[in-house]
Amino acid sequence: MERVAIVAQPGIRSFDLAVITEVWGPDRSRAGVPSFELRRCARDGGPIALPGGLTLMPDRGLDWLSAADLVVVPALAEPDDPTPEPILAALRAAHARGVPVAALCAGAFVLAEAGLLEGKRAVTHWWLAPRLAARYPGVLVEDAPLYVEDDGLWTSAGVASGIDLCLHLVREAHGAEAAAAIARSMVTGPFRTGDHAQYLDRPVPAADRITEALAAVREQALRRLHEPLDVATLARWAGMSPRSFARHFTAATGTTPHRWLLGRRLDEARKLLERTDHPVPEVARRSGFASEVTFRQHFGARVGVSPRAYRAAAVGAPERGDSVRKGS
Repeated sequence: MERVAIVAQPGIRSFDLAVITEVWGPDRSRAGVPSFELRRCARDGGPIALPGGLTLMPDRGLDWLSAADLVVVPALAEPDDPTPEPILAALRAAHARGVPVAALCAGAFVLAEAGLLEGKRAVTHWWLAPRLAARYPGVLVEDAPLYVEDDGLWTSAGVASGIDLCLHLVREAHGAEAAAAIARSMVTGPFRTGDHAQYLDRPVPAADRITEALAAVREQALRRLHEPLDVATLARWAGMSPRSFARHFTAATGTTPHRWLLGRRLDEARKLLERTDHPVPEVARRSGFASEVTFRQHFGARVGVSPRAYRAAAVGAPERGDSVRKGS
């Protein structure tokens, strides 16, 4: 996923354009990040007016979508504005070829207008979700996750969740290290998963004792992922009952302690597969999984490939059983 196409049209949000450009635009090869080819694709070759008095100069036509590995659709500042049919047709053609298509925030309206989201899960900013559902009743609209995928179509919630989705796409294609390097350069966190809530049930003051206790528990857990941690152990560290801990944890993070812990262990496993020659059973042990079988099941369900296939792709080597690297 090294050739990325931005679908440019009048009225797209400058923030979304900036996020896409910042993730895939700079040369970060010295930090171990692949070199991306990012192109601004439009129906016409002239300047495109953006909100706030800005202009964008496209450098490719819509035909370049056929050469892209990923197509990204910024949101329109006015979601109800129509998108020209040539753009909709280009999006349909890209998806038909199996190219992943990602829409940021209200970009889901563009995918829905193209007919791509019919019968599929999609998310947008929680404030716009009722409007998307009313306008396109065939779309399975959700208003809680930060981002979702259905049939190669990615949609994200509002504003900052576009960053989360873009980094997630980098991680899926190029590994956790590449995504972390980009996140560091952007001074943003690389670990918000799609199942985080868009907003919390109640605001929690930053200095609140419970918030501080939960943050300390998460930090300690990250240092001890190799240990057989469970909710009861995390609750004991926080000085709470397991039920109370689970309730506060979910309210603060938007996900359950179990799902959070599983996600962090899979992140650690990816890092070990990318960085080390440890055999897969050792990767499972160091990541805190009870058995290699359990590790393979969770890894395959989340990542979509086996650990050895992931390692082979990460090092650019052909798969050779579990011995892709020395000692594995």
